[in-house]
Amino acid sequence: MNGGATVNMESNAAALDIVLLRTFIEVVDTGGFALAAEQLALTAPAVSGHIKRLEPAAGTRLLSRTTRSFQLTPAGEMLYVYARNIVNLEREVRARLRQAPTAECMRIGASEDFTGAWLPRVLQAFRRTHPGASVELKVGVTANLVDDLQRGDFDVVFGKQCARVPGNGTLLWEEELVWAYDADSVFDSDNEVPVAVFPEPCVYREAAIAALTHAARPWRLVFESSSMAGCLSAAQAGFAVTPVARSQLREGLRVLDLSDCMPTLPNVQFYAFANSTSAAARELIAAVEKSGRQARFHIPAHW
Repeated sequence: MNGGATVNMESNAAALDIVLLRTFIEVVDTGGFALAAEQLALTAPAVSGHIKRLEPAAGTRLLSRTTRSFQLTPAGEMLYVYARNIVNLEREVRARLRQAPTAECMRIGASEDFTGAWLPRVLQAFRRTHPGASVELKVGVTANLVDDLQRGDFDVVFGKQCARVPGNGTLLWEEELVWAYDADSVFDSDNEVPVAVFPEPCVYREAAIAALTHAARPWRLVFESSSMAGCLSAAQAGFAVTPVARSQLREGLRVLDLSDCMPTLPNVQFYAFANSTSAAARELIAAVEKSGRQARFHIPAHW
């Protein structure tokens, strides 16, 4: 020991306990011991104790900690990658052992936000843990998909709203809705706002028009597309301004705000709507919710 600055590591590292690996992953994913404790239904001291037991087993320090934050050490970064694979593989094995392959079909509807960012990785994991299941996916507008769900056309719909909804909707996370515009173009805040939006019905369109109208900001519709890629391309070309969830911003776009005389938009809430009480549907919704947590989205308390 050198003034207590080093960790007393065992020369022959013990086996890596999968429970400790799960805790380690949760600490990294949530960004803190208290949040990890909440997700794991443990106390913060218990989570800290798990990490203290894991480091000697790994034979090296995994986290470089200060009083308020931590960073992964190079060894911690490497273990995180392996730990996630180990935990996922263990989960997959348990799923295969407890259920024989089935011909179950999961019918999913999703808005373009989900299919373009979060859903592919989640569906890959779902197929591994449900090897006999098939997946049918339709991309569309949330309002239309929910109507189809109520008619029995889907088991689960993933979509967005700009207001909290009652009923069987499960709130997954919420984030900022922002105005996107070309990063290299000068925005003329004195003239009417050229807007690019989805066709009706669309919550982004409704929120944008309501905000501009409430702020008495003149605007005109110059581009309408059923594709988010189309609206973002119009914005990046400096042709129009488009409302978009902050996580959907891409290189070459910037956010217009009050300094550009653009009104504030409401937050957008992402929901799962279920027409099935199957374990597979619940697992899929939980996996999508966790993906939002790992992306550091705001997860409001469910009501």
